[in-house]
Amino acid sequence: SADCTAKIWNITSGELVQTLNGHRSRLSSAAFSPDGTLAVTSSVDLTTKIWSTESGECLHTLQGHNCEVSSGVFSADGSLVLT
Repeated sequence: SADCTAKIWNITSGELVQTLNGHRSRLSSAAFSPDGTLAVTSSVDLTTKIWSTESGECLHTLQGHNCEVSSGVFSADGSLVLT
């Protein structure tokens, strides 16, 4: 999203469940962990963030890229993130 946030929506009611706010530039991808308890977002701000989907809290900010991070995905067991 260009507003630097990711939003989690209830697909039945259409209600906004959570706003994940903390990136400093637009997001390029967002994905859920296999069990749905975490989300990963990647951004033009050179970071990937891991979030609690329940609280919306940023649990980790992953840094180390020299250019925008175009995607981030969880491994099948949810223990690793690939950027």
